[in-house]
Amino acid sequence: MESLSFYIGVVGNIISVLVFLSPIGTFVRIVKNRSTEEFESIPYICTLLSSGLWTYYGIIRPGSYLVATVNGFGVLVEAIYVVLFLIFAPAKMKAKTAILLVVLDGGFLAAKVLGTRLALEGDTRIDVLGFVCAGLNIIMYGSPLIAMKTVVTMKSVEYMPFFLSFFLFLNGGIWAFYALLVGDYFLGVNYRWVRCWNQDPCL
Repeated sequence: MESLSFYIGVVGNIISVLVFLSPIGTFVRIVKNRSTEEFESIPYICTLLSSGLWTYYGIIRPGSYLVATVNGFGVLVEAIYVVLFLIFAPAKMKAKTAILLVVLDGGFLAAKVLGTRLALEGDTRIDVLGFVCAGLNIIMYGSPLIAMKTVVTMKSVEYMPFFLSFFLFLNGGIWAFYALLVGDYFLGVNYRWVRCWNQDPCL
């Protein structure tokens, strides 16, 4: 069972890497046009926050190194995306992105890490962080829906991140199976919900 969970975890890591890399086409376009156009930074800010917390969770939970490694990669990739938004976004979007970055990816992340390190220990620390991670991941996986307003307004799916949504669906399924194998209920509840969410044909 351990070998099976390891291989499933490796597959999950590969798919997660594809999730993190799926917006590359969008950012090539942003850099080429030197503008973020109607793209939103919120999905990337939410993913950066979520990846940071899941990295910490994977570090403190015994045997969860596969969770830590792939989310550590996610932190690096999402940070690059957010920096590109800060460089190429219009002034109003740039200010909004900077505020969210400081509040969520700076303040909230630091507060959770320090809070759980100083006030909690052992299984309690893992459980509290697991609940927070699961809740934030639901927000992260729902964040591409922020583009729905633009899709409806412009009557075009041009700004709907299809590949991101597609790989999120695959990611949800494989990590739900991995969570079942290793008995990690936080991963399991979170990714089962994500898989159902991304079955919406609009995505």
